[in-house]
This record gives sequence, C-alpha cells and structure tokens, in this order.
Amino acid sequence: MQDLSLHILDIAENATQAGATLIEIDISEDTDKDLLEISIRDNGKGMDAEMLKHATDPFVTTRTTRRVGMGLPLLQQAARETGGDLRITSESGKGTRVVATFQESHIDRRPLGDMGATLTTLIMGNPDRDFVYTSSLREEAVEVDTRSIRKELDGAMGINDPAVIRLIRDLFRKRED
Repeated sequence: MQDLSLHILDIAENATQAGATLIEIDISEDTDKDLLEISIRDNGKGMDAEMLKHATDPFVTTRTTRRVGMGLPLLQQAARETGGDLRITSESGKGTRVVATFQESHIDRRPLGDMGATLTTLIMGNPDRDFVYTSSLREEAVEVDTRSIRKELDGAMGINDPAVIRLIRDLFRKRED
C-alpha cells in the first residue's frame, strides 16, 4: 500500500465486517520522540486468544472469500520498516485495538495519505456505523465524530448525504492547505 491511510481503511473495513458499530481512529505524533502512532479500536466481535496469536500470519484469516489476510501483516511490515511495531489487543465479544508505531522521520515511513478520503469512504460505505476520528499532527487537531454529526442533523438528512460528506472532506482540505 502506498500510504498509511489505505492501511487504516483496510483495518477499519475489517472492523465493520466483524460487526463493529463504533470504530475509533486516532493518529498522533510525538516530535520529541520522533514517533507517529496510529490506533484503531472497535467494538466488534473481537478475537479469541488462539486467533490473536496468528493475527499477523497472512495465511490465517476468518474470511471465507479468500485464504489469505494481508491487512495486519502489511501494516506490521510498514511499521517495522521504520523501526516501529504493531500491537494488537482483542477479546472475544468486546472488540479489537490495533496500534501501529512508526519512527516519524524514517526515510521508509510511508506518507499518511488522504485521511479525508479514507474517512468519507468509510462513512459512505457504512452509514449505519459510527466513526470517531481524532488526529493531532503538526500541532493541528482534527476531530470528526459521526455520533455528534447525526445528533446535529436530527434526521434532516443521512450521514452519507453528499452535502455532509463534502463538509467532512472540506474539514480535511483546510488542514492540508
């Protein structure tokens, strides 16, 4: 994958397929420690201890449509290429948390990519799920919580209405300028 936002999209989509109704994505940096951290937490079906042991094995997957699961192994590889790592915690029936760390200034660290496109893709494809996105990068904070947006909309339009999606994308475009 060319950028980290595509890894995030893949992991978040897996969470929705695991029955998660809430997916929380947090991206933060610690410039003093030269660290970028990506955390994705969900309230899906989670994994038992045996599955968790094999979660980064590309030849172990719960999917029935194919025999390989490359999302977590590829994210782990991307993190390790920069001196970082991947940690996964999960409990059956309670959800999963994936945390990837990267040495931020490492030459092999992939760019973050278009998080506005990633988040709006998740929302459009999963309008019945809630997403909480927070980031604090380059001293700028962004927060999008679909639960709050739904409350403000008060049924006037759907969360995946083009006008709502445009507003969310614009929030990210202002940060990228």
